[in-house]
Amino acid sequence: MKATRRKFSAGFKAKVAIEALKERESLAELSKRFEVHPNMISKWKQEFIEHSAEVFEKKKEVEEGVDLEKLYTKIGELEMENDFLKKNLKKIGL
Repeated sequence: MKATRRKFSAGFKAKVAIEALKERESLAELSKRFEVHPNMISKWKQEFIEHSAEVFEKKKEVEEGVDLEKLYTKIGELEMENDFLKKNLKKIGL
């Protein structure tokens, strides 16, 4: 019987990597606790360290990437639609 490949969420990987960085437990203990191979924990820890600076950089990218003009247009459309529905509901007595 084939074993299915397990997929781990980013949150789980981060949690394990942080526990590994704390160094309160050995990799063997962590691997038993989280049921993950020690090599995976080492890999996730290294990736976490390499990409940790991106946490602070992404805020700027997200703020710059938002198209305010498009959002305001959508808000205007929704307000007009909402007003139209309110008027028509009053007309029919609901």
